[in-house]
Amino acid sequence: MRKKIQQELDSCLAEQKKKAAEIGSLMKQGLKEQAEQAKAAVAALKEKSATLSAQAENNQKELDATLVLLPNTPCDLVPEGRTAEDNVVVKQGGVIPELGADALPHWELAKKFDLIDFDLGVKITGAGFPVYKGKGAKLQRALINFFLDCNTEAGYLEVEPPVMVNEASGFGTGQLPDKEGQMYHATLDNFYMVPTAEVPVTNIFRDVILSEKQLPQKMTAYTPCFRREAGSYGKDVRGLNRLHQFDKVEIVRVEKPENSYAALDEMVAHVEGIVQKLGLPYRILRLCGGDMSFTSAITYDFELYSTAQQRWLEISSVSNFESYQANRLKCRYKDANGKTVLCHTLNGSSLALPRVVAALLENCQKDGKIIIPEALRPYTGFDTIE
Repeated sequence: MRKKIQQELDSCLAEQKKKAAEIGSLMKQGLKEQAEQAKAAVAALKEKSATLSAQAENNQKELDATLVLLPNTPCDLVPEGRTAEDNVVVKQGGVIPELGADALPHWELAKKFDLIDFDLGVKITGAGFPVYKGKGAKLQRALINFFLDCNTEAGYLEVEPPVMVNEASGFGTGQLPDKEGQMYHATLDNFYMVPTAEVPVTNIFRDVILSEKQLPQKMTAYTPCFRREAGSYGKDVRGLNRLHQFDKVEIVRVEKPENSYAALDEMVAHVEGIVQKLGLPYRILRLCGGDMSFTSAITYDFELYSTAQQRWLEISSVSNFESYQANRLKCRYKDANGKTVLCHTLNGSSLALPRVVAALLENCQKDGKIIIPEALRPYTGFDTIE
Protein backbone atom coordinates (compact mmCIF):
# COMPACT_ATOMS: atom_id res chain seq x y z
CA MET A 1 0.00 0.00 0.00
CA ARG A 2 2.79 2.45 0.91
CA LYS A 3 4.62 1.77 -2.38
CA LYS A 4 1.40 2.00 -4.38
CA ILE A 5 0.52 5.39 -2.92
CA GLN A 6 4.07 6.66 -3.48
CA GLN A 7 3.99 5.51 -7.13
CA GLU A 8 0.59 7.18 -7.62
CA LEU A 9 1.91 10.39 -6.03
CA ASP A 10 5.00 10.39 -8.27
CA SER A 11 2.82 9.86 -11.34
CA CYS A 12 0.44 12.61 -10.26
CA LEU A 13 3.28 15.09 -9.69
CA ALA A 14 4.83 14.24 -13.07
CA GLU A 15 1.48 14.78 -14.82
CA GLN A 16 0.99 18.03 -12.92
CA LYS A 17 4.39 19.27 -14.07
CA LYS A 18 3.63 18.28 -17.66
CA LYS A 19 0.23 20.04 -17.67
CA ALA A 20 1.71 23.16 -16.07
CA ALA A 21 4.30 23.34 -18.87
CA GLU A 22 1.53 23.06 -21.49
CA ILE A 23 -0.32 26.12 -20.19
CA GLY A 24 2.33 28.60 -21.34
CA SER A 25 2.52 27.01 -24.78
CA LEU A 26 -1.27 27.09 -25.22
CA MET A 27 -1.46 30.73 -24.16
CA LYS A 28 1.23 31.66 -26.70
CA GLN A 29 -0.80 29.95 -29.42
CA GLY A 30 -3.87 31.90 -28.38
CA LEU A 31 -5.70 28.75 -27.34
CA LYS A 32 -7.19 30.31 -24.23
CA GLU A 33 -10.00 27.78 -23.75
CA GLN A 34 -7.58 24.83 -23.86
CA ALA A 35 -5.24 26.74 -21.51
CA GLU A 36 -8.08 27.19 -19.00
CA GLN A 37 -8.86 23.48 -19.23
CA ALA A 38 -5.19 22.71 -18.57
CA LYS A 39 -5.26 25.06 -15.53
CA ALA A 40 -8.32 23.25 -14.17
CA ALA A 41 -6.55 19.90 -14.71
CA VAL A 42 -3.47 21.20 -12.85
CA ALA A 43 -5.66 22.41 -9.96
CA ALA A 44 -7.30 18.97 -9.73
CA LEU A 45 -3.91 17.26 -9.85
CA LYS A 46 -2.60 19.57 -7.09
CA GLU A 47 -5.54 18.64 -4.89
CA LYS A 48 -5.04 14.95 -5.58
CA SER A 49 -1.27 15.12 -4.98
CA ALA A 50 -1.88 16.94 -1.68
CA THR A 51 -4.18 14.11 -0.55
CA LEU A 52 -1.70 11.46 -1.69
CA SER A 53 1.19 13.32 -0.06
CA ALA A 54 -0.67 13.37 3.28
CA GLN A 55 -1.38 9.64 2.94
CA ALA A 56 2.27 8.94 2.09
CA GLU A 57 3.41 11.00 5.08
CA ASN A 58 1.07 9.12 7.43
CA ASN A 59 2.25 5.80 6.01
CA GLN A 60 5.86 6.79 6.58
CA LYS A 61 5.09 7.81 10.17
CA GLU A 62 3.41 4.46 10.79
CA LEU A 63 6.38 2.64 9.27
CA ASP A 64 8.86 4.65 11.36
CA ALA A 65 6.80 3.98 14.51
CA THR A 66 6.96 0.25 13.77
CA LEU A 67 10.67 0.23 12.90
CA VAL A 68 11.72 1.92 16.18
CA LEU A 69 10.00 -0.89 18.08
CA LEU A 70 12.24 -3.51 16.49
CA PRO A 71 14.97 -4.66 18.92
CA ASN A 72 18.65 -4.94 18.14
CA THR A 73 19.91 -8.18 16.56
CA PRO A 74 21.86 -10.33 19.06
CA CYS A 75 25.43 -11.12 18.02
CA ASP A 76 26.59 -14.70 17.46
CA LEU A 77 28.05 -14.97 20.97
CA VAL A 78 24.64 -14.57 22.62
CA PRO A 79 23.23 -17.85 23.96
CA GLU A 80 19.78 -18.92 22.83
CA GLY A 81 17.06 -18.71 25.46
CA ARG A 82 14.06 -16.81 26.74
CA THR A 83 14.52 -16.31 30.49
CA ALA A 84 17.21 -15.75 33.10
CA GLU A 85 17.40 -19.53 33.51
CA ASP A 86 19.05 -19.68 30.08
CA ASN A 87 21.85 -17.21 30.91
CA VAL A 88 25.37 -18.65 30.93
CA VAL A 89 27.76 -18.22 33.86
CA VAL A 90 31.13 -17.46 32.28
CA LYS A 91 33.11 -16.82 35.45
CA GLN A 92 32.80 -16.91 39.22
CA GLY A 93 35.20 -15.42 41.75
CA GLY A 94 35.65 -14.54 45.38
CA VAL A 95 34.77 -16.64 48.40
CA ILE A 96 31.26 -16.93 49.78
CA PRO A 97 31.70 -16.48 53.55
CA GLU A 98 30.17 -18.88 56.00
CA LEU A 99 27.99 -16.82 58.32
CA GLY A 100 26.59 -17.98 61.61
CA ALA A 101 22.94 -18.69 62.31
CA ASP A 102 22.60 -15.15 63.69
CA ALA A 103 23.51 -13.52 60.34
CA LEU A 104 21.11 -10.74 59.39
CA PRO A 105 19.84 -9.53 55.98
CA HIS A 106 20.95 -6.05 55.02
CA TRP A 107 17.64 -4.34 55.89
CA GLU A 108 17.97 -5.55 59.48
CA LEU A 109 21.66 -4.59 59.59
CA ALA A 110 20.74 -1.14 58.25
CA LYS A 111 18.24 -0.73 61.08
CA LYS A 112 20.57 -2.18 63.75
CA PHE A 113 23.40 0.23 62.89
CA ASP A 114 21.08 3.14 61.95
CA LEU A 115 22.46 3.33 58.41
CA ILE A 116 19.29 3.52 56.29
CA ASP A 117 15.77 4.57 57.24
CA PHE A 118 13.28 3.01 54.85
CA ASP A 119 10.22 4.19 56.80
CA LEU A 120 11.39 7.82 56.75
CA GLY A 121 11.76 7.57 52.98
CA VAL A 122 8.16 6.35 52.74
CA LYS A 123 7.04 9.34 54.82
CA ILE A 124 8.93 11.87 52.70
CA THR A 125 8.24 10.38 49.27
CA GLY A 126 7.10 6.75 49.14
CA ALA A 127 8.39 3.19 49.05
CA GLY A 128 11.67 2.78 47.21
CA PHE A 129 13.16 6.14 48.27
CA PRO A 130 15.36 5.37 51.31
CA VAL A 131 17.09 7.90 53.54
CA TYR A 132 20.78 7.14 54.20
CA LYS A 133 22.13 8.28 57.57
CA GLY A 134 25.46 8.63 59.34
CA LYS A 135 27.90 5.96 58.26
CA GLY A 136 25.32 4.73 55.76
CA ALA A 137 25.46 8.09 53.96
CA LYS A 138 29.26 8.14 54.17
CA LEU A 139 29.42 4.63 52.74
CA GLN A 140 27.35 5.79 49.75
CA ARG A 141 29.64 8.74 49.13
CA ALA A 142 32.73 6.56 49.58
CA LEU A 143 31.55 4.02 47.02
CA ILE A 144 30.69 6.72 44.47
CA ASN A 145 34.13 8.33 44.81
CA PHE A 146 35.88 4.95 44.77
CA PHE A 147 34.11 3.88 41.58
CA LEU A 148 34.76 7.22 39.86
CA ASP A 149 38.45 7.11 40.80
CA CYS A 150 38.76 3.55 39.46
CA ASN A 151 37.20 4.70 36.19
CA THR A 152 39.22 7.89 35.74
CA GLU A 153 42.44 5.99 36.51
CA ALA A 154 41.47 3.67 33.63
CA GLY A 155 41.25 6.62 31.25
CA TYR A 156 37.57 7.53 31.43
CA LEU A 157 36.78 11.24 31.41
CA GLU A 158 34.49 12.20 34.29
CA VAL A 159 31.44 14.26 33.36
CA GLU A 160 28.51 15.48 35.43
CA PRO A 161 25.42 15.41 33.18
CA PRO A 162 21.83 16.60 33.79
CA VAL A 163 19.54 14.10 35.52
CA MET A 164 16.59 15.13 33.35
CA VAL A 165 16.59 14.56 29.59
CA ASN A 166 14.35 15.52 26.70
CA GLU A 167 12.40 13.13 24.52
CA ALA A 168 15.04 13.12 21.76
CA SER A 169 17.66 11.89 24.25
CA GLY A 170 15.39 9.10 25.49
CA PHE A 171 14.72 8.05 21.90
CA GLY A 172 18.40 8.18 20.95
CA THR A 173 19.51 5.55 23.46
CA GLY A 174 16.37 3.42 23.07
CA GLN A 175 14.56 4.11 26.34
CA LEU A 176 11.74 5.65 24.33
CA PRO A 177 9.38 4.34 23.26
CA ASP A 178 10.39 0.93 24.70
CA LYS A 179 10.60 1.80 28.42
CA GLU A 180 8.34 4.83 28.60
CA GLY A 181 6.20 3.27 31.33
CA GLN A 182 9.26 2.69 33.53
CA MET A 183 10.49 6.30 33.43
CA TYR A 184 9.43 9.22 35.60
CA HIS A 185 7.98 11.87 33.31
CA ALA A 186 7.82 15.61 34.09
CA THR A 187 4.86 16.17 31.80
CA LEU A 188 4.70 19.98 31.89
CA ASP A 189 8.15 20.31 30.29
CA ASN A 190 8.17 16.86 28.66
CA PHE A 191 11.40 15.92 30.44
CA TYR A 192 12.29 12.45 31.75
CA MET A 193 14.24 11.62 34.91
CA VAL A 194 17.26 9.55 33.87
CA PRO A 195 17.03 5.79 34.52
CA THR A 196 20.82 5.62 34.06
CA ALA A 197 23.66 8.01 33.22
CA GLU A 198 23.97 6.10 29.93
CA VAL A 199 21.18 8.29 28.54
CA PRO A 200 22.63 11.80 28.99
CA VAL A 201 26.27 10.75 28.49
CA THR A 202 25.68 8.83 25.24
CA ASN A 203 23.54 11.71 23.97
CA ILE A 204 26.58 13.98 24.16
CA PHE A 205 27.35 12.42 20.78
CA ARG A 206 23.88 12.78 19.26
CA ASP A 207 24.04 14.42 15.79
CA VAL A 208 27.84 14.51 16.02
CA ILE A 209 30.34 13.48 13.35
CA LEU A 210 33.69 12.69 14.99
CA SER A 211 37.03 12.47 13.27
CA GLU A 212 38.76 9.08 13.32
CA LYS A 213 41.46 10.42 15.64
CA GLN A 214 38.80 11.39 18.22
CA LEU A 215 37.94 7.73 18.79
CA PRO A 216 37.60 6.05 21.16
CA GLN A 217 35.59 8.28 23.48
CA LYS A 218 35.59 7.04 27.10
CA MET A 219 33.42 8.75 29.72
CA THR A 220 32.24 8.08 33.24
CA ALA A 221 29.53 9.76 35.28
CA TYR A 222 27.75 9.49 38.61
CA THR A 223 24.04 10.25 38.74
CA PRO A 224 21.07 9.39 40.88
CA CYS A 225 18.83 7.15 38.78
CA PHE A 226 15.04 6.96 38.72
CA ARG A 227 12.94 3.96 37.72
CA ARG A 228 9.26 3.38 38.37
CA GLU A 229 9.76 -0.41 38.53
CA ALA A 230 6.07 -0.88 37.79
CA GLY A 231 4.83 -4.35 38.62
CA SER A 232 7.67 -5.17 41.05
CA TYR A 233 6.54 -6.72 44.31
CA GLY A 234 7.25 -9.45 46.85
CA LYS A 235 10.34 -10.49 48.79
CA ASP A 236 12.73 -9.65 45.93
CA VAL A 237 12.04 -5.92 46.34
CA ARG A 238 12.72 -5.78 50.08
CA GLY A 239 15.32 -3.36 51.45
CA LEU A 240 17.81 -2.24 48.80
CA ASN A 241 16.97 -5.02 46.36
CA ARG A 242 14.84 -2.79 44.14
CA LEU A 243 14.47 0.99 44.50
CA HIS A 244 12.83 3.83 42.61
CA GLN A 245 15.78 6.16 43.26
CA PHE A 246 19.33 4.89 43.53
CA ASP A 247 22.91 5.97 42.90
CA LYS A 248 25.00 4.56 40.06
CA VAL A 249 28.32 5.22 38.37
CA GLU A 250 28.39 4.51 34.65
CA ILE A 251 31.03 4.06 31.96
CA VAL A 252 30.27 4.84 28.29
CA ARG A 253 32.39 4.26 25.21
CA VAL A 254 32.07 5.30 21.56
CA GLU A 255 34.21 3.13 19.31
CA LYS A 256 35.05 2.30 15.72
CA PRO A 257 33.06 -0.82 14.74
CA GLU A 258 36.14 -3.02 14.35
CA ASN A 259 37.28 -2.17 17.90
CA SER A 260 34.02 -2.47 19.82
CA TYR A 261 34.31 -6.10 20.91
CA ALA A 262 37.86 -5.62 22.18
CA ALA A 263 36.50 -2.60 24.06
CA LEU A 264 33.69 -4.75 25.48
CA ASP A 265 36.21 -7.29 26.82
CA GLU A 266 38.21 -4.44 28.33
CA MET A 267 35.12 -3.01 30.03
CA VAL A 268 34.15 -6.41 31.48
CA ALA A 269 37.68 -6.87 32.83
CA HIS A 270 37.61 -3.35 34.27
CA VAL A 271 34.32 -3.89 36.13
CA GLU A 272 35.58 -7.25 37.38
CA GLY A 273 38.70 -5.53 38.73
CA ILE A 274 36.56 -3.11 40.77
CA VAL A 275 34.48 -5.98 42.20
CA GLN A 276 37.64 -7.90 43.09
CA LYS A 277 38.98 -4.88 45.00
CA LEU A 278 35.86 -4.99 47.16
CA GLY A 279 36.61 -8.63 47.98
CA LEU A 280 33.00 -9.76 47.50
CA PRO A 281 31.87 -13.06 45.92
CA TYR A 282 30.73 -12.47 42.34
CA ARG A 283 29.85 -14.12 39.07
CA ILE A 284 29.66 -12.94 35.46
CA LEU A 285 26.85 -14.05 33.16
CA ARG A 286 26.43 -13.79 29.41
CA LEU A 287 22.74 -13.06 28.93
CA CYS A 288 20.61 -15.09 26.56
CA GLY A 289 18.69 -13.36 23.77
CA GLY A 290 15.39 -13.35 25.65
CA ASP A 291 16.87 -11.72 28.77
CA MET A 292 18.76 -8.90 27.04
CA SER A 293 17.58 -5.34 26.75
CA PHE A 294 15.81 -4.00 23.67
CA THR A 295 18.91 -2.14 22.47
CA SER A 296 21.74 -4.57 23.22
CA ALA A 297 23.66 -6.81 20.82
CA ILE A 298 25.35 -8.59 23.76
CA THR A 299 25.28 -8.09 27.53
CA TYR A 300 27.33 -9.37 30.44
CA ASP A 301 25.76 -9.12 33.90
CA PHE A 302 27.72 -9.00 37.15
CA GLU A 303 26.12 -10.38 40.30
CA LEU A 304 27.20 -10.38 43.95
CA TYR A 305 26.17 -13.13 46.30
CA SER A 306 23.92 -12.00 49.11
CA THR A 307 24.89 -14.46 51.84
CA ALA A 308 22.10 -13.66 54.27
CA GLN A 309 19.45 -13.79 51.51
CA GLN A 310 21.17 -16.76 49.81
CA ARG A 311 20.68 -15.31 46.35
CA TRP A 312 22.59 -13.50 43.64
CA LEU A 313 22.05 -9.75 43.17
CA GLU A 314 22.70 -7.98 39.87
CA ILE A 315 25.04 -5.01 40.27
CA SER A 316 26.18 -4.28 36.72
CA SER A 317 25.33 -4.79 33.07
CA VAL A 318 28.03 -4.24 30.44
CA SER A 319 26.69 -4.07 26.89
CA ASN A 320 27.73 -3.53 23.30
CA PHE A 321 24.96 -1.95 21.24
CA GLU A 322 27.01 -2.05 18.04
CA SER A 323 25.49 0.57 15.68
CA TYR A 324 21.92 0.32 17.04
CA GLN A 325 22.02 3.40 19.28
CA ALA A 326 24.38 5.24 16.94
CA ASN A 327 21.85 4.89 14.13
CA ARG A 328 19.12 6.47 16.28
CA LEU A 329 21.55 9.11 17.58
CA LYS A 330 23.16 9.80 14.19
CA CYS A 331 26.50 9.33 15.97
CA ARG A 332 29.11 8.97 13.21
CA TYR A 333 32.77 9.44 12.37
CA LYS A 334 34.84 10.12 9.26
CA ASP A 335 37.18 7.24 8.43
CA ALA A 336 40.62 7.52 6.80
CA ASN A 337 38.98 7.68 3.36
CA GLY A 338 36.65 10.48 4.39
CA LYS A 339 33.64 8.14 4.42
CA THR A 340 31.00 8.77 7.09
CA VAL A 341 30.50 5.63 9.22
CA LEU A 342 28.20 4.82 12.14
CA CYS A 343 30.03 4.42 15.45
CA HIS A 344 29.48 1.60 17.93
CA THR A 345 28.36 2.52 21.46
CA LEU A 346 28.91 0.59 24.68
CA ASN A 347 28.09 1.16 28.32
CA GLY A 348 28.37 -0.51 31.70
CA SER A 349 27.52 0.03 35.36
CA SER A 350 30.60 0.49 37.46
CA LEU A 351 28.76 0.11 39.69
CA ALA A 352 25.13 0.37 40.84
CA LEU A 353 25.23 1.08 44.56
CA PRO A 354 22.14 -0.37 46.27
CA ARG A 355 22.88 -4.07 45.83
CA VAL A 356 26.61 -3.49 46.31
CA VAL A 357 25.75 -2.03 49.71
CA ALA A 358 23.33 -4.90 50.42
CA ALA A 359 25.96 -7.55 49.60
CA LEU A 360 28.71 -5.64 51.42
CA LEU A 361 26.71 -5.36 54.64
CA GLU A 362 25.66 -9.01 54.57
CA ASN A 363 28.97 -10.58 53.51
CA CYS A 364 31.12 -8.38 55.73
CA GLN A 365 29.18 -8.85 58.99
CA LYS A 366 31.38 -10.43 61.63
CA ASP A 367 31.33 -10.55 65.42
CA GLY A 368 28.48 -8.07 65.64
CA LYS A 369 30.00 -5.45 63.33
CA ILE A 370 30.55 -4.70 59.64
CA ILE A 371 34.14 -4.89 58.40
CA ILE A 372 34.74 -2.32 55.64
CA PRO A 373 36.71 -3.67 52.63
CA GLU A 374 40.29 -2.42 52.75
CA ALA A 375 40.09 -0.65 49.38
CA LEU A 376 37.20 1.50 50.68
CA ARG A 377 38.74 2.59 53.97
CA PRO A 378 40.61 5.62 52.58
CA TYR A 379 37.21 6.81 51.28
CA THR A 380 35.06 6.03 54.32
CA GLY A 381 37.49 7.19 56.98
CA PHE A 382 36.46 4.23 59.16
CA ASP A 383 37.30 0.52 59.18
CA THR A 384 34.17 -0.86 60.79
CA ILE A 385 30.52 -0.14 61.42
CA GLU A 386 29.56 -1.09 64.95
